[in-house]
Amino acid sequence: MPSALAVTPGRMMCRVVLGVTLCALTALLTPAQVVAQQPAPSAPATGQATPPGQGTRGVGAGQGDPFAGQPRIRALIVSGGCCHDYTNQDKLVMEIIRKVLPVDWTVVYQGGTSRESKIPLYADANWIKGFDIVFHNECFGFVDDVEYIRRITSAHRSAAVPAVFTHCSLHSYRNVKIDDWRELLGVMSHRHTTAHPIAVTWTAKADPLVSGLKEGWTTPTDELYVIEKTWPNTKVLATAVSPEEGHAVYPVVWTNDYYGARVFGTSLGHQESWNDPVFQDLLTRGFKWALKKELSAPSAAGK
Repeated sequence: MPSALAVTPGRMMCRVVLGVTLCALTALLTPAQVVAQQPAPSAPATGQATPPGQGTRGVGAGQGDPFAGQPRIRALIVSGGCCHDYTNQDKLVMEIIRKVLPVDWTVVYQGGTSRESKIPLYADANWIKGFDIVFHNECFGFVDDVEYIRRITSAHRSAAVPAVFTHCSLHSYRNVKIDDWRELLGVMSHRHTTAHPIAVTWTAKADPLVSGLKEGWTTPTDELYVIEKTWPNTKVLATAVSPEEGHAVYPVVWTNDYYGARVFGTSLGHQESWNDPVFQDLLTRGFKWALKKELSAPSAAGK
């Protein structure tokens, strides 16, 4: 069995690398079709991603392509681990970004649902080679292998490849003693509040990344991450008040400069928030900002 499966959500195509944990990966072919593929125990998937630049294109490729003649963006999504529906989250990311940018996607889903998985992707020190941006959507909170974690952060640092971080990626590697992952993120968190709708305050309204987004936005039921520390290059764009912790105020959206690599982060993104139009606009803008692309006005639903 090959290690990569080509799937087509609607007309969009992407590569999904199956996990070595032999978990079944569900890939949505169309809104009405679902298929699952599981590697046989006798022939586990290798966990190696197809080289960037050889991937399939998002909607719009070929005849009638609105991005014809524009350079393609080679984007990597890393997902897997505890607590969330990463297959559908990854699909949604590709669907919303494909509307505004010409992206060739590589999706690496590895590690099953365990918090303790060390995924094959990061075994290679050059795992980031060839990519223009990485969307980190993994959740491996109990991994504390220093050498392994530094292979992740060093790749971003040496190549200055920008990154987007959402929700549970903040709690990946949270038990390790070193701060390398947290410095890349720009924040440190080890826990979150009970789930509740979160009232978001835009604290940097003049910043183009959040300018014009809906005032008084309250998320669907989400989790407010307790941010214990921010790094000097972190710029907080939005905050929320905890219903616990003595009504402490915590960042929920920020940017970071990691040795020249642009980083966009949000602690939001627990389940229902992914379908919220403001959250989708926020992800789109964060992705474009990280790539130094021009930021467009929010969608009508996101205002």
